[in-house]
Amino acid sequence: KIEMQPNIIYFVADQLRADALHHLGNEASQTPNLDALASEGISYANAYCQNPVCVPSRCSFLTGLYPHTTGHRTIHYLQNEEEPNLMKTMKEQGYEVVWAGRNDVVAANHSFEAYCDVYFNGIDRENHRADRSKKQPAKHPSTPNLSPSIKDTSVPGYYSHYLGKLSETQAHQVNWAGNDWAILDAVLDYLDHRQSDRPLFLYISLLFPHPPYGCEDPWYSQIDRSLIAEPRPSALELDKPSMLKGIAEKQQLNEWGKENLRELRAVYLAMVSRFDYQFGLLRRKLIDRGLYDSSNIFVFSDHGDYTGDYQIVEKVQNCFEDPVSRVPLLIKPAAGMPVTPRISQALVELTDLTATVEELTGIQSDYVHFGKSLVPTFAQEQEHHDAVFCEGGRIHGEIWAMERGHNADSPYWPRLSTQESEGPEHTKAVMIRKGQFKYIKRLYERDELYDLKLDPLELVNRIDDPDYAGIVSSLKERMLDWMIETGDIVPNRKDPRY
Repeated sequence: KIEMQPNIIYFVADQLRADALHHLGNEASQTPNLDALASEGISYANAYCQNPVCVPSRCSFLTGLYPHTTGHRTIHYLQNEEEPNLMKTMKEQGYEVVWAGRNDVVAANHSFEAYCDVYFNGIDRENHRADRSKKQPAKHPSTPNLSPSIKDTSVPGYYSHYLGKLSETQAHQVNWAGNDWAILDAVLDYLDHRQSDRPLFLYISLLFPHPPYGCEDPWYSQIDRSLIAEPRPSALELDKPSMLKGIAEKQQLNEWGKENLRELRAVYLAMVSRFDYQFGLLRRKLIDRGLYDSSNIFVFSDHGDYTGDYQIVEKVQNCFEDPVSRVPLLIKPAAGMPVTPRISQALVELTDLTATVEELTGIQSDYVHFGKSLVPTFAQEQEHHDAVFCEGGRIHGEIWAMERGHNADSPYWPRLSTQESEGPEHTKAVMIRKGQFKYIKRLYERDELYDLKLDPLELVNRIDDPDYAGIVSSLKERMLDWMIETGDIVPNRKDPRY
């Protein structure tokens, strides 16, 4: 019966890299609530997103489809109304769907009615599900109003996205840092007054630790700067693709200084700690309301962040180093589900989330998707996927994928101006990670191969090393099989004549 089905909780970060969590090896990080969650469930140390920017990744993990299957490879083009979506499925199957926070899935001129029962936008506590299509879309929360001193491009480090310590006013600024607090307040209040007896699908999508890098106390001050790991060497000094080199040249962080980069990385970890604290608030509320034991809880991120590695910050559409492609994924199953708490080394993808939810709830989507349920991995360590994939970029002529509209006054200019080039920079590319090897196939420039066992920081491109020729060949063959299997799906709409 529907009332016996478990609750599903998604608690999603924006731009959180896996190695920013303390239990995954970051000594400077303070994430006690997520570390505790890992002791109750599973933390997947080798989870990968399927695109390293927001919209394509979210369109993927909310469907179980790869970006290339539906063509989602850019931030500005969201789902069509007829496309599948896990929230639609859950609502149609009788779940009470509560959506709070970041969107990046439903277009501004579409209503949320098909996706959820309640939508909190992070600005107030009102339910904006039905009337959203009638309003002007809110300013994108990742572009706050910066102070004149920061907005002045003559100030060193402008393109670093660094803000530093936030005042209480800045920390609660609507359309930026304050959105996450408003989202949590709305959700906690809703849970206190919730009347529904239907099972709950709660999708909370926060902004932090998305840049600009700024955080308030106590989180800003509690990070021990002496424990901050050194960033990976500059892309300008390595055999890296032209996209990374173009961004590095324009951001000019090589002139910014090691101490400034250390501070930037510390502030990012402070933002992660605030995200962890906010998860703790939700956990305590679920316990207080008697919902915790009956809930399957998923904590993850849409993609990661370079955070000064290779002397660049932010993200990029078509590069796949672990800082941007490997994300945290923690699952705490509902009570009664066999589980062996641990850090799992299995290779997993965010496409697996939809299939996992389906097995946990008994709900079956009415379309083909490509994820693989993680439920069998709950009780024992085992291989999940033999290989995982990430993809992005564009072909020449796809001007709509360039994300134009940012001039040199925008902190996003180094990346977006490089994306506009019709040279090799924004080449369409696909990554495969299989065992200790990561291979990237690129259309317009040289491929990449990294031996992660010998070179975990991905510094040495071994694509031309004859000793690895057989490995490259086998990875290409595996990638071809994957592309054939997942390249498209037959539309789930039969012609009435048949």
